[in-house]
Amino acid sequence: MGFAELLRGAEPRENGFAVTIPEDWHQGRTAYGGFSSALAFSAALQVGEGLPPLRSAQLSMIAPLYGEVEVSARIVRRGRNATWMAAEILRDGEVGFTASFVFMGPVDSALHLNDRAAPDGLIPVGEARPFVNERGPAFLRNHFDVRFALPRDGQRRPEMCWWVRARAGAGLNPMTDLLLCADGLPPGVMSLLTPATPVSTMQWQTNLLTPEPRTRDGWWLLRSTGDYAENGCSSQQMAIWNADGEPVLAGMQSIAVFG
Repeated sequence: MGFAELLRGAEPRENGFAVTIPEDWHQGRTAYGGFSSALAFSAALQVGEGLPPLRSAQLSMIAPLYGEVEVSARIVRRGRNATWMAAEILRDGEVGFTASFVFMGPVDSALHLNDRAAPDGLIPVGEARPFVNERGPAFLRNHFDVRFALPRDGQRRPEMCWWVRARAGAGLNPMTDLLLCADGLPPGVMSLLTPATPVSTMQWQTNLLTPEPRTRDGWWLLRSTGDYAENGCSSQQMAIWNADGEPVLAGMQSIAVFG
């Protein structure tokens, strides 16, 4: 079931909705992080009428989410130009996911800085080789198209870079589609680990670089680069561009590595 169809079938609740997470949206024993983030964002859109564009989000993956869950959101503060919202997802009354969203309209500024160039050697999406991993997580096999975005030279680096597209992205709010895809990569350090090594995202900070994310044919360029790993904790930088190489998101994740 595509994300838009699942939302249409959600049961309304006070300040949000209830929904059953299909197993084909799982990553291991829990819902895929981009799925949970898109659920929380959808609840925020329902509760916060007339919101300006999303500009930043802090997302915490606290406990496994599966089966029926309740998603709710509330306005924390509404200022003249920015609105802060909190959202959470509960399973059996216990919090499994929290989100803090900042929505902000444009303001006049003399500052113009863009140091987010797409990676060197990038393979255009039309020339990139499709990637299918039958042993990969359920959400990726069932709901996303993936293509390798950089040449494979045999070098082992703590980096992942793919073209990713939601197969049923039509009908979604563009920002919802972006969040749904944005956590689609494995952690960058996975290229240095054995396939059986368990990993789990704990915290995800994202900054939106455009108020209206747009791309061609649903394709987003995702890149994750691990820059620290010690004592079971890894930190990575994340970035997303559209199909024309324009930056749309910058982020950072904290990841637990169990091995």
